[in-house]
Amino acid sequence: MANPAQGAKYRGSIHDFPNFDPSQDAEALYTAMKGFGSDKEAILELITSRSNRQRQEISQSYKSLYGKDLIADLKSELMGKFERLIVGLMRPLAYCDAKEIKDALSGIGTDEKCLIEILASRTNEQIHQLVAAYKDAYERDLEADIIGDTSGHFQKMLVVLLQGTREEDDVVSEDLVQQDAQDLYEAGELKWGTDEAQFVYILGNRSKQHLRLVFDEYLKNTGKPIEASIRAELSGDFEKLMLAVVKCIRSTPEYFAERLFKAMKGLGTRDNTLIRIMVSRSELDMLDIREIFRTKYEKSLYSMIKNDTSGEYKKALLKLCGGDDDAAGQFFPEAAQVAYQMWELSAVGRVELNGTVRPANDFNPDADAKALRKAMKGLGTDEDTIIDIITHRSNAQRQQLRQTFKSHFGRDLMADLKSELSGDLARLILGLMLPPDHYDAKQLKKAMEGAGTDEKTLIEILATRTNAEIQAINEAYKEDYHKSLEDALSSDTSGHFRRILISLATGNREEGGEDREKAREDAKEIADTSSSGDKTSLETRFMTILCTRSYPHLRRVFQEFIKMTNYDVEHIIKKEMSGDVKDAFVAIVQSVKNKPLFFADKLYKSMKGAGTDEKTLTRIMVSRSEIDLLNIRREFIEKYDKSLNEVIEGDTSGDFMKALLAICGGQD
Repeated sequence: MANPAQGAKYRGSIHDFPNFDPSQDAEALYTAMKGFGSDKEAILELITSRSNRQRQEISQSYKSLYGKDLIADLKSELMGKFERLIVGLMRPLAYCDAKEIKDALSGIGTDEKCLIEILASRTNEQIHQLVAAYKDAYERDLEADIIGDTSGHFQKMLVVLLQGTREEDDVVSEDLVQQDAQDLYEAGELKWGTDEAQFVYILGNRSKQHLRLVFDEYLKNTGKPIEASIRAELSGDFEKLMLAVVKCIRSTPEYFAERLFKAMKGLGTRDNTLIRIMVSRSELDMLDIREIFRTKYEKSLYSMIKNDTSGEYKKALLKLCGGDDDAAGQFFPEAAQVAYQMWELSAVGRVELNGTVRPANDFNPDADAKALRKAMKGLGTDEDTIIDIITHRSNAQRQQLRQTFKSHFGRDLMADLKSELSGDLARLILGLMLPPDHYDAKQLKKAMEGAGTDEKTLIEILATRTNAEIQAINEAYKEDYHKSLEDALSSDTSGHFRRILISLATGNREEGGEDREKAREDAKEIADTSSSGDKTSLETRFMTILCTRSYPHLRRVFQEFIKMTNYDVEHIIKKEMSGDVKDAFVAIVQSVKNKPLFFADKLYKSMKGAGTDEKTLTRIMVSRSEIDLLNIRREFIEKYDKSLNEVIEGDTSGDFMKALLAICGGQD
């Protein structure tokens, strides 16, 4: 429907066309398809400028005027993706969904992703309309067809969703929230095997408001988001369905933004998914989807469609998109709050950070030292033994191992490893052997050596380390290079960028919780300075706040800033600043929002496209292996729909790959 319910704000991109005349439109379409060839431009312009309700009136007028079926004529005149898109727009939403599900169930194999997307995302009313439309269009029972084409718990959950009986009462019982969170925990994490029926019952029937509170309670009780438990406890299509349900409960527009991104990223476009979503959401929540898309993927939906499609198909999709958010740079007010919640929720999960490398049980430094000496003695080197020992010991155990090796053999283990290994493997293994503070100090030193400075490494390390870590790095730098880190930064950088780095390198960030009143003041200062147009004052103000306030306080500042301006701090930085200063501030903001996601993004970028940035890949895998690499893995698969393990396997090789996979710690 193009007109919103009373009191609700319309969030679609397609509106009722003013001064609408269905007979005139029917005549225009008939003219566009008459004779040899068809005027595709006229067809797409007219159909994408009318609401679905108006298109139904055009269809009726067309039949009255010409005795012909408009959809049949469009099918005969158009072809391929463009035809599928235009014909999809001509059907009422329920019939469009019915056609998609019929296609998903027809022929050899089932398109489970299509079933999941539609049934996990529709409201009770939309489900009821879909079931009726399917019966009307195909004279078949949708539930019976789904039962005949699917199986197991996947089938059971689809059937539950098909009932369209999800509770809609927003009055939530605190006791029931706690009980459901506990029941889910006992059905999965605490049980040998999994009680899938509990997951089906709770996730398939409770109201969205209730389930959001259940997810918060689950995170508080277990230290992990419900999605992590679903991935660990469920599998296959059932797992994918339950994850889709959770995503739609959290934010349906975010779910569709993610689906659209995945439909267009990489080689090839999943056109059926792209068409289905653009058609079905154009009069529901396309504005919210657009805004979340830009926030999450740092590009507009409009620009991605423009670069990934062509011809009339592209023009029609862009009309449905309704605008380019890259130009505006401003949040829609409702989506601003959704955007904040996207990372506020994940920030709560930072409470329990987990690495993938843990102390080895029954650690025996004598046996390890002998095994390593044997692996490096004589002709050839036993890389497998070296990798197995070094990657499965904690850093504290590796330091014991170095000492034991020297006591037994009078040799420096680091020097021996350096002489026996080479290339990327040597860099990785030697990195693991250094204490973390000395490793970071070395990475900073290398970033400032020789011609040119590696600003990205300086930013990555100094913008993400805690006060204690920064102070330890300062001591290690002084010990190893007989020069203070501050002096090194001063001589190798300049201007505002130097001031930012030196401020971060003092390790004096405030610690503790948020101060709401002070957060409002900080947000107002940034907002006032942003609107003044004085770039120097803006950079100074950002530095004062971003480099000194605690993480919890900064998260509150970002939220207050959104409430005041409908802008995200990160977008203001990208819009108003440039170069290394911009990169440093963006890194701080992203780290505050969700540090594991910041590193997941950097890992993905280090391996995507032609060539691999092995230095960045190594540095992050080494430095985060005992801190939050497990959290990084979860963020990686959530954002990129591939596990970190899988991407490492596809992008590296040989012993370097073996060592990276050992540090990664498993497949998600």
